[in-house]
Amino acid sequence: MGPVVVVHRPSPAGGRSVTVNAVPLGLAHSDADVVEFLRRAGLENAEDLVLGDSPHIEWRGAPAHEYGAD
Repeated sequence: MGPVVVVHRPSPAGGRSVTVNAVPLGLAHSDADVVEFLRRAGLENAEDLVLGDSPHIEWRGAPAHEYGAD
């Protein structure tokens, strides 16, 4: 089993916290941010994981790829 990637519910001001194995990586405002966080965390194929709607990413509190306030 690989790392547990969670994109948390959008904050009221916009953006979603991203964690891997409960370690905070940052606040994403786009898919590109999530890809970069996962790449920096050493996950291979980060872009495929995010843009391919991988079942290995748990999107909580809102649909995948939605980041809240603009």
